[in-house]
Amino acid sequence: MGQGKIAKAVAEEILRRIYGDDLIGCNVSLEEIAEVVEEGFKQHRELIEMYDKAIEAVSLLSTPPQPQEVPTPEQLRSLLGDRLDAIQKLARKVMDTTAHVQKGSDE
Repeated sequence: MGQGKIAKAVAEEILRRIYGDDLIGCNVSLEEIAEVVEEGFKQHRELIEMYDKAIEAVSLLSTPPQPQEVPTPEQLRSLLGDRLDAIQKLARKVMDTTAHVQKGSDE
């Protein structure tokens, strides 16, 4: 079942819960409600994609460098410091985005 069909089924169930099986008194179309549900699915999908990319980036940043990449202890410290800074920046971005999405869903 595709996302559109799922959204329509969810929309129908929402309207049935509000108006009963016959939907008497309902003056909004099933398609309008399905669009709202589909938008929720879209935001959820985008968040999952962002988390996947963030985890992939953290994994790459946390992979130890090869010894030939950092021949001196100073270079290693510098590289590790840069990587930690990148991880912190990424974590802040993910937290800010999540907070923004949660704030929007609270309204």
